[in-house]
Amino acid sequence: MRFMTRLFALFAAVGMLASCFTASAEDWASGGEIHFSNDIVPILNRFSCNSSGCHGKAEGQNGFRLSVFGFDPQADFVALTQESRGRRVIPAIPEQSLLLKKISGGSPHGGGIRIVRNSFEYRLLHDWIATGAQPGRVDAPQVTSIHIEPSERVMSFGESQPLTVIATFSDGRSVDVTRHARFQSNRESIAEVDEHGLVTTKRSAGDVAIMAAYLETMALFSAIVPRQAEPAIEGGWGIDLPTVTIDRLVDKKLKKLQIVAAPRCDDATYLRRTTIDMIGRLPTAGEVRLFLADPSETKRKRLVDELLKRPEYADYWALKWSDWLRVDRQILGHQGAYAYYKWIHDSLAANKPFDQFARELITAEGTLTDQPAGYFYKVAKDPGEAAAMLSQSLLGVRIDCAKCHHHPYDRWSQDDYYGMQAYFTSIGFKGTPRGELLLPVRDAVTTHPRTGAAIFAHPLGTPMPAKNSRRDERQTLAVWLTAPENPYFARNLANRLWAHFLGRGVIEPVDDIRSTNPPTNPEILDALAGALTQHGYDVHQLIRLITGSQTYQESATVNETNAEDEQNYSRALFRRMDAEVLLDAICDATGVPEKFDGVAAGSRAVQLWDSQVSHYFLTTTGRPSRTTVCECERVATPSVAQVLHGLNSPSLESKLSHDGGRLAALDRLYPRDDAAVINELYLVFLGRFPAANEQAAAEKHLSAAGFAHRRSAVEDLGWSLMNSLEFVFNH
Repeated sequence: MRFMTRLFALFAAVGMLASCFTASAEDWASGGEIHFSNDIVPILNRFSCNSSGCHGKAEGQNGFRLSVFGFDPQADFVALTQESRGRRVIPAIPEQSLLLKKISGGSPHGGGIRIVRNSFEYRLLHDWIATGAQPGRVDAPQVTSIHIEPSERVMSFGESQPLTVIATFSDGRSVDVTRHARFQSNRESIAEVDEHGLVTTKRSAGDVAIMAAYLETMALFSAIVPRQAEPAIEGGWGIDLPTVTIDRLVDKKLKKLQIVAAPRCDDATYLRRTTIDMIGRLPTAGEVRLFLADPSETKRKRLVDELLKRPEYADYWALKWSDWLRVDRQILGHQGAYAYYKWIHDSLAANKPFDQFARELITAEGTLTDQPAGYFYKVAKDPGEAAAMLSQSLLGVRIDCAKCHHHPYDRWSQDDYYGMQAYFTSIGFKGTPRGELLLPVRDAVTTHPRTGAAIFAHPLGTPMPAKNSRRDERQTLAVWLTAPENPYFARNLANRLWAHFLGRGVIEPVDDIRSTNPPTNPEILDALAGALTQHGYDVHQLIRLITGSQTYQESATVNETNAEDEQNYSRALFRRMDAEVLLDAICDATGVPEKFDGVAAGSRAVQLWDSQVSHYFLTTTGRPSRTTVCECERVATPSVAQVLHGLNSPSLESKLSHDGGRLAALDRLYPRDDAAVINELYLVFLGRFPAANEQAAAEKHLSAAGFAHRRSAVEDLGWSLMNSLEFVFNH
């Protein structure tokens, strides 16, 4: 036994001696003693050993579990050095350690060969094991930040740019950590980045951000990629300088990219686009005729003012906010869900300032009969979910990841997550004769799940106080959240509205505002948020600003410069109508309303406060289930099922052929006037008169059918219009 001990000691000494020749002290981040957190964890990060798809997932992989992205280095150290009877690292014979054998292909490994033998990383792991696999000094310098060199560039098509990631340590040292940094592009259609940090642009103009992550720090490299030739065409808005601030900012960016904007849309397009966007329905044939005949230069502005006053405005926007705030009948019950929805609907109908809306939601207290905003806390199953839901819906910030570990792509730590949770830990519900009562019901302490330390309520990005100042801290949260200087609140609402009207947010996805997902045009977002706060969070005023801009009024016309641009607002984007809006549009165009199970006759789809009302069309076309507050629940991408349903659905066919429907009525009203029938169908389905070639083709179709089959031919024409891209999409 003594002989074996001496032999292992000899092997360890040989290993230490070998390490002196294979790697110098300057080769690793710590610059001296190999430190587990500073030097080993970055290797596990770089080669995805601790990713959620490998040993970082909740149950681990093949009995070996690491913390996701190395957020808990102490637990990882124990897992590597003490679990599995210590076989994962063998200081006496480092190369026989399971860690090295698995990672280099010496033993079967589901993840394949991650590190080649004799590479720098292999030698560093080998030397760490050979020197005793120690955690390193507790007081060792820590990484405080990283930066990328260069930090920004203008690049041409097909150009490459290597990036260097420099880490700054708490002792002031700067170390090149590029080889162990992780990289990610936020727009791979414009530029991609390889594992070594080499950025290569594609052949699309725009801007791109490359994220570099090292341990718990992140930095960005920004590149703008303009078109490679001066525009050979004329176009744009037809004016020298846009008069609206956001137009000037859009114009400035397009000129930098050498992209020519699409021209101003015609009146028919503007009427249809704005009516769908604002009240979620098609303009009627009569409304189209009146608008097109109006010679006034201010008619577009007056249209917006009129739409804001219509009851359908609150119906449509209550539907959207019911998605974002989870009006979920399955959790709240019929009475509770309707009361919650009614509060949202009435707030929008009254144009309640958005900061007041948010404060009422956050600070709701009392009986739910009197304070229906309090149902927000009932739909959340625990204080942590309430914090995450509120952050995502009102701030556009996703903190869910930080519940278990440091957010992999943002600054948020577990302290931030539980600091937000602490605002809601004390509140609960009590039964009373007048219904459930929402109020602080306990003096609960929020604790850190790993350290057990007390966490006191504090907003995102602010230092934690020494204690909670009151039992219910929600008033403090409401003041911070709705303050004009809050970096998220106004920007979140402005970004959501801009995305709704333009088809794409300045930050996309709209509910994922973070440092590594920068806005495509920060100045636009600042201008929109500034306008919102300057007008007392008046949503109507912001809608007027957006819909009155030349940017919103662009046509969808594609030219040689903007054909591939979908992020700089050089043309109107085709946007598929929301499921409820599309169904209502079909009902309006055909003149046959839909009857929903358990809902009063005459109700429109956008008025369905219960997202669980059974309906195949709505499910197929992407209606959300409201199990989360994520915008991603509403599926806007087309699918084969949607196309087949539109082409073959018996229920849609019955609307087209209904004896009491619009198509039958037109056939009876104009038995020998094909032009009148065609004009009316184009007006109700597409919101415009037919072009000459469309008119000729339709007249030929009706004439060929003959009088005996004319109604069937009219139905065929309606069917073709209903399945056209121009009908299904807003544009």
